Amino acid sequence: MIKLAPSLLAADFSRLGEEIRKVYDNGAQYLHLDVMDGMFVPNISLGPGMIAPLRKVCPIVFDVHLMIVDPIRYVEAFAKAGADIITFHYEACEDRQAVIDAIHALGCRAGMSVKPHTDARLMEPYLKSLDLALVMTVEPGFGGQKFMPEAMPNLEYLNGAIQKLGREMDLEVDGGINLQNASIVKEKGANTLVAGSAVFGAQDVGATVRAFLA
Repeated sequence: MIKLAPSLLAADFSRLGEEIRKVYDNGAQYLHLDVMDGMFVPNISLGPGMIAPLRKVCPIVFDVHLMIVDPIRYVEAFAKAGADIITFHYEACEDRQAVIDAIHALGCRAGMSVKPHTDARLMEPYLKSLDLALVMTVEPGFGGQKFMPEAMPNLEYLNGAIQKLGREMDLEVDGGINLQNASIVKEKGANTLVAGSAVFGAQDVGATVRAFLA
């Protein structure tokens, strides 16, 4: 089953509750929440204090993507803010298993992400304990970027590795995803699509959500 995770970064921040409800009511299963610290990536975005009030809007899965240095410092804060999934970057820390264990101890699902030019094979030792693997198809930090097809080998590798393990887990792709390239990433094994501008910038948001899920 294909899952859609609209990225809140592309929504109208003057009416976030309405925007979230619209995608949820039309079938989006996840809401992708990009967290940036201005250090790991050159931008700053959502913090736990902003995410927590949104938890009251609807029961959509909060898919929190930490693009921050030393992510273990903040996993508890985001778990308390309502995160269901907490994904951190392979490149952002050294003791990655400790981060995974901390996320699980807080009752959340754990995800790991790699940038487009990081070899996804580096994630292999952690796949048995992860619930989600995220392949970036843009350089993280800003929305609205162009899809990078050169990241497809990472997606293909992780799809094969997950199948060999025989585990049920999300294989997510994030960056420049739209209705034109969604079929490509689905064919390569992605079952969870993050889309920001393509969803919240659409003339008919509901129809666009349903088209992604078709």
